[in-house]
Amino acid sequence: MEEKLLPLGSVVLLKGGKKKLMVFGRLQISNEDQQLWDYIACLFPEGNLGPEYCFLFNHVDIAEVIYPGYTDEEDRHLIDHLSKSVSREVAQ
Repeated sequence: MEEKLLPLGSVVLLKGGKKKLMVFGRLQISNEDQQLWDYIACLFPEGNLGPEYCFLFNHVDIAEVIYPGYTDEEDRHLIDHLSKSVSREVAQ
């Protein structure tokens, strides 16, 4: 994780992508290989159509943040906590 995590509801375009995605989860572990990803997102504006339309990606894969999502003090506190937790795990 290289950048601060985006708020939920953020709409992004990935590098090489043609379709916008909306972030609905952060710091997700894939079932297949247990890899940690920065985000899980669904198609925008369609929304969550099921697991086959969910996309895992990292912050470095984002070409453009189209809309930054909603954040408040509680969300910022959670992002800081998650970022510190992941940093500690990576360092171990």
